[in-house]
Amino acid sequence: MKIKELCESERPRERLFSQGAPSLSNGELMAVLLNTGNRGKNVVEMAQEVLSAANGSLITLAGMSLAQLEKVDGIGRSKAATLAACFELGRRLFSERAAFKKYPVVSPQVVYELMIPHLLGLDHEECWILFLNNAQYCTGRHRVSSGGLDSTIIDLKDITRMALDRRASFLILVHNHPSGSPLPSQEDLRQTQALKKALTPMGIGLMDHVIICNDCYYSFSDEEMKTVNC
Repeated sequence: MKIKELCESERPRERLFSQGAPSLSNGELMAVLLNTGNRGKNVVEMAQEVLSAANGSLITLAGMSLAQLEKVDGIGRSKAATLAACFELGRRLFSERAAFKKYPVVSPQVVYELMIPHLLGLDHEECWILFLNNAQYCTGRHRVSSGGLDSTIIDLKDITRMALDRRASFLILVHNHPSGSPLPSQEDLRQTQALKKALTPMGIGLMDHVIICNDCYYSFSDEEMKTVNC
């Protein structure tokens, strides 16, 4: 059935105007973005296929590459680009909101809130550094590496140099686990120990290392693993 054959109350775009965006389902919102279907299916059916390709998860969908999106029947380069741009705007929105929170970084929960906009839905590991002043306010953040599915490597010299350039009093190491398990690996432990050892002679403290998954995080500080929060 073509979208024009649906009554107006069932057409996503018309419902958005009459009832507002919150009244639409995920599939209907996606149908508005996709705008048109193809000869084989209308835009609502196409939107449902896109969601099915991500097992109904917006987080999974947000992490899909352009090539993966284009594999969905009916989704060409233009529609894939539209979806990718939409999710990137969402990430930037949350990142912008987090930037307005001006309070000390005193817990892994605060770290999670600061960093989840950058790490949500990624299919590879990324490692970031948060730079804190003496009052524990975040003065900046920097991605130091981007790796594969289950590992990333950090450059201790580069991190130490950046910390000195920014006159940071403390650092927090942050990276994600695409696997969904926040538990640290032996390599995570090794790199944490190595970074702490490199920073100590400079008078810079490694306050924490937080491992982030989409819906949980793992924090360990002072070399001692402590909490899992989901």
